[in-house]
Amino acid sequence: MAKKRKVPMRKCVVTNEMKPKKELIRIVRNNEGEVFVDPTGKKNGRGAYLTRDLDVILKAESTKVLERHLEVKVDAAIYEELKQLVAGNES
Repeated sequence: MAKKRKVPMRKCVVTNEMKPKKELIRIVRNNEGEVFVDPTGKKNGRGAYLTRDLDVILKAESTKVLERHLEVKVDAAIYEELKQLVAGNES
């Protein structure tokens, strides 16, 4: 019998819920201090995870939780990209 692979779990920085990594969006700060959305989840750098939910993204934007986690200013364009990503997933 094949062994069931362990599903990598990550915590959403807004809801503090543990979820499978695939259900979350990773935002990364690299060594140069640039922040970007990492759809593959494989880029190097400090990552923070958000649930794929518009409310969560809006809350992250208003509470600046990503800025605290990544210890850097997060550009509004990042939140726009996240909103587009989530909107694209719902259709």
